[in-house]
Amino acid sequence: MSEQLRIILIIIVSVSIFGLIVFVFVKNYIKNKINYYLNKKNKKLE
Repeated sequence: MSEQLRIILIIIVSVSIFGLIVFVFVKNYIKNKINYYLNKKNKKLE
């Protein structure tokens, strides 16, 4: 395998892993925000 191809593969894998971590973090953040506002709304209704 040529050196350039190996570097390109390493970059692709790194970006993919980084993207996955960011996606999971953002998803959890949004889910927590939604739950927070739903709980706040439910408490006002009681």
